[in-house]
Amino acid sequence: MHRNEMVARWRTLLSAIVRRGPRNLALGLLLPLLCTACASANAFAPTSVPAAQTPPAQPLAIPLLAYYYIWFDPGSWDRAKTDLPLLGAYSSDDRKVALQHIQWAKSAGINGFIVSWKSTPTLNHRLQLLIDIAKQEHFKLLVIYQGLDFDRNPLPVARVAADLDYFIATFASDPVFDLYERPVVIWSGTWKFSRDEIASVTAARRQKLLILASERNEEDYKRIADTVDGDAYYWSSVNPATFPNYQGKLDAMANAVHANRGLWIAPAAAGFDARLIGGTQVVERNDGATLRTELDAALRSSPDAVGVISWNEFSENSYIEPSRHYGQRYLDVLTQYHQGGTPQAANELDSSMPSSIEVRNETLVPLVILAVLIVASLAVLFWRSLHRQNSDTLAEEGDRTVYEYEEPEPHIP
Repeated sequence: MHRNEMVARWRTLLSAIVRRGPRNLALGLLLPLLCTACASANAFAPTSVPAAQTPPAQPLAIPLLAYYYIWFDPGSWDRAKTDLPLLGAYSSDDRKVALQHIQWAKSAGINGFIVSWKSTPTLNHRLQLLIDIAKQEHFKLLVIYQGLDFDRNPLPVARVAADLDYFIATFASDPVFDLYERPVVIWSGTWKFSRDEIASVTAARRQKLLILASERNEEDYKRIADTVDGDAYYWSSVNPATFPNYQGKLDAMANAVHANRGLWIAPAAAGFDARLIGGTQVVERNDGATLRTELDAALRSSPDAVGVISWNEFSENSYIEPSRHYGQRYLDVLTQYHQGGTPQAANELDSSMPSSIEVRNETLVPLVILAVLIVASLAVLFWRSLHRQNSDTLAEEGDRTVYEYEEPEPHIP
């Protein structure tokens, strides 16, 4: 409709309403407002993404990894759990679950999983399944070798050596492990082994693998620095708000690793609570603030990668996998972290809202016209009120009855 025609129609409508009485003036003013809003709807548009979508995460300058566990059977979820995955009580044998995990991780900017493994028929099958899906999805894998048994005692050195040989012969040549020049294996629990024991395993295998220690402080790493290719610190239980010199410890470990030209994988956890399995330390998640603080600290230590703790460690409550309690909150935190924004609180604005609104110039014209019409209508109303003081009027009750606005019947689909 041409602008002049629109103005003329509004003026006619308002004049008719004013003649009918002040009670309907509000309606008369509301109608053009609604018309203007509808006509101008396209002028208020999201400038980034549709409302139902989340913008993809932008990559960091270094790999972002997440520790991943393949030990789950349906019965695993009955023990020491305060939350359950959004996917339910799954098995790590379920191909659809592994595919969904990788796709979720990629959407949040995670480049690969650090897979917990040692050689058993069940874990070998599950690792192969994960390799197949990761290859399909162009996703990277590293391995964290479980060097301690269930009671936290070191495995026999011969067993460690044999398992690494099996990994080299069976899995290492797959391109999903080519994130670095050689496949990375983190040896969990190196602090329980002597320097000579570690050297006896790594000496003959470092030509085919990058074998990282899992030492927990600078001095212990220096003890074995020449026998390994770096360090990945699995620091899941730290409270970054209370631990003395938290950043300084990460920096010191990074310097020790880099001084020996090793790889440094810095830790960043979402929270921690292992009380159901005998722990006492609790680190609150604080709606993503803990994870963001630890990511900041990890990146300040100049790492070669960041290892998020964890994708699915539900017994220690460090998981970021979408769950029944948290939904996808922690993947959203990672996505927003990549984008350089502050994570939105879970109970704030609806996540489907557009990220920004642009007011276009063409919106201002009908709004100005509307403002002029409203002022003119009020002036007419004032004039008619003065005139009515000297003329006959309808009875108050009759006026209300004749001009009462009737709501239409509600539409029932």
